[in-house]
Amino acid sequence: MSYLRSFPFDKIKIDRSFVHDIGENADSQAIVRAIVSLGSSLGITITAEGIETENDLAYLKGEGCNEGQGYLFSKAKPSFEVTKLLGGKKAKDAA
Repeated sequence: MSYLRSFPFDKIKIDRSFVHDIGENADSQAIVRAIVSLGSSLGITITAEGIETENDLAYLKGEGCNEGQGYLFSKAKPSFEVTKLLGGKKAKDAA
């Protein structure tokens, strides 16, 4: 936890192990709530990994989670497919 003050973090990720059973596991819910609250208080973006269902997404949004990633949105793709998905711009072209 001391690293949160020592380094200029701009994002905290919630591990997929806490997201997997978020609807049924009170411990996971408490941990997610605490992480989101901490991030919000520090002005840090919170990203949840492993979102696979609409229920996962709804719960995390309800808790105030800023960002999410997981199979609900898309399975992992090679970089050339992501480039096409984003409209053909490469990261260096977007700047």
